[in-house]
Amino acid sequence: MLKPISTILAAALLLTSCESSAPRAIPIAPREVPIYQQAALTQGDGGAQMSPAFSRALDVEPTFAVSSGPSIRAASYLLLDARSGQHLASRNAETPRAVASTQKLVTALVVLDAGNLDKPVRVAASDVNVEPTRLGLKTGEVYTRRTLLYAFLVKSANDVANVLARDNAGSISAFAAKMNAKVRSLGCTNSYFVNPHGLTAPGQRSTARDMARVAMVAYRDATIRDIVRRKYFSFRRADGRTVTLENTNELLGRMPECNGMKTGYTVASGRCLISTASSSGRDVILVQLGTKTKYIWDDARLMMSWGLQRARGRFGVAAN
Repeated sequence: MLKPISTILAAALLLTSCESSAPRAIPIAPREVPIYQQAALTQGDGGAQMSPAFSRALDVEPTFAVSSGPSIRAASYLLLDARSGQHLASRNAETPRAVASTQKLVTALVVLDAGNLDKPVRVAASDVNVEPTRLGLKTGEVYTRRTLLYAFLVKSANDVANVLARDNAGSISAFAAKMNAKVRSLGCTNSYFVNPHGLTAPGQRSTARDMARVAMVAYRDATIRDIVRRKYFSFRRADGRTVTLENTNELLGRMPECNGMKTGYTVASGRCLISTASSSGRDVILVQLGTKTKYIWDDARLMMSWGLQRARGRFGVAAN
């Protein structure tokens, strides 16, 4: 029997730090869960669904990292065991910086909190006035929240971000307030969001540690997992044409163990990548922020392969 999600989140987000000589853990106070999220535990349409294996593993107290891991180029990074919350390696994980489109995971969580994914949404003129990555939506077109969410996370389209935000909260600023409330409820203490897409804005920031918290929750969401694992998504436009969207995550297809997450890039943020991988019952999450070279994919593969050898499996046993 699944435990209440508030209890599961409290265990899942007891993330630990390996950067100081005195290891520490930050417990997250349980919060009340909306009724529709409680229903999602059994109905499978929303952000709360997670497998019994994961929920059992999350009851285990996280342990502390003992190794720095392979050398990678990110200005900030954090690698963790997705089952236990154990930090396996990190650098500058609490340094605030721009995180670009990786913050779209927060957007997705807020959208999923509202449920009703099959609700039709009409595109407004204000939604399409955004650059640089766009799906080319036109004013007046109608799509379901579900279709938009899939296109949003696969193609990282900023016009779709605006549609979802306005539909959810009425305005970009109101939606940003929901994003900030969401991450605070997850225990993120050094994040502030201004928009749903991650384009550079004054004051907008997060940390590798905070984004790891977001990623852990996203990784346990059945809808997000189904979207971000896809290399391609067939998007049917309002005029009947179908276009194939290719995922911005180049690790998909390049690293067999990789099962998703989210890319990001702006001049201010550099290359950012949240990536996940699973093998033999072991799961890892890697957050890389501020990489200045094209080798972020190689770094992700190297670090996650290393982490999979040290993460604990479903029976609590590491590979090495």
